[in-house]
Amino acid sequence: MNSSSKLINVGSRQLQAFLEICRCGSFAAAAERIHLSPSGVSMLVKELERQLGVRLFERTTRAVTLTDAGRLLQPHAERVVAELRQLGVALQGSSSAARSTLTIAATPVIATCLLPKVVAEFARRHPEVRIQVMDGSLDSVRQAVLEGHANMGIAFFVKPAAGLLRESVCSFRLMSIGPGERRRNPAIQTRNWKSLDGLPMIALPISNPIQALIDKHLPNAKTSQQERAEMNFLGTMIAMVKAGLGNAVIPSFMTEECRQQGLKIAMLTEPAVHLNMYVALRRGADRQAAETQFIATLKTQIAKSDELE
Repeated sequence: MNSSSKLINVGSRQLQAFLEICRCGSFAAAAERIHLSPSGVSMLVKELERQLGVRLFERTTRAVTLTDAGRLLQPHAERVVAELRQLGVALQGSSSAARSTLTIAATPVIATCLLPKVVAEFARRHPEVRIQVMDGSLDSVRQAVLEGHANMGIAFFVKPAAGLLRESVCSFRLMSIGPGERRRNPAIQTRNWKSLDGLPMIALPISNPIQALIDKHLPNAKTSQQERAEMNFLGTMIAMVKAGLGNAVIPSFMTEECRQQGLKIAMLTEPAVHLNMYVALRRGADRQAAETQFIATLKTQIAKSDELE
């Protein structure tokens, strides 16, 4: 091989989109076949053209036709995609795939507060599946799913995007916590947002989207931002509240921990504010049985936590 030859940096999804347009003669029809939006297919083709340094299609209002460069690429793309599919089949049947791996990307709050019990229960039920957890920012979770580094992503505030399927798994109420009576499992009360006005508050950083949602409803939030203590983690907030240093607003998936710490818990009303949690999957990817089983385990564990409340 000539060491000076330049490797072309293209992906299988780009080649698949290119071939579907060749077959369908339309971006919209190709998008339907590979379960993407037309704009998502257009982005893949533009990136492929950029990597190759050539124009692949002539576009008019009536038709999409291949350029000379496109006709040259087509048989090579068909061969590469076919070989990748054959490789996938071979690897699935190999001994190395006997124990499958499920990679889950999640934001830190979910990876810390929700996933440990779910992963433990899933591992007990499905010992043949190895679980890997990647924790990172919302953007990194989205990218890990889109680029195929993770089978699924779990996060709050997942927005619709080309190439991404999102499924709402559950929603959690926002609740207030305050110093308690030093006894475990106190009863859960209700209170309205206005009743928090003037109380010393402990909060997440302003940049945290959960805190941004809270501040939309917190009375005198701008004044509170200047005076309140900020913590990066919910566990730290709970410890500070237990020490009598203030009150906090957090999602209800922390209810069990707060009850064990003997904190006063009140579900917030007027309005009741919910935080939706989503599972994000790559559009067009074949869903593994393990993915479906993990989502079912996640929903079951959350339902059990709700029953404890």
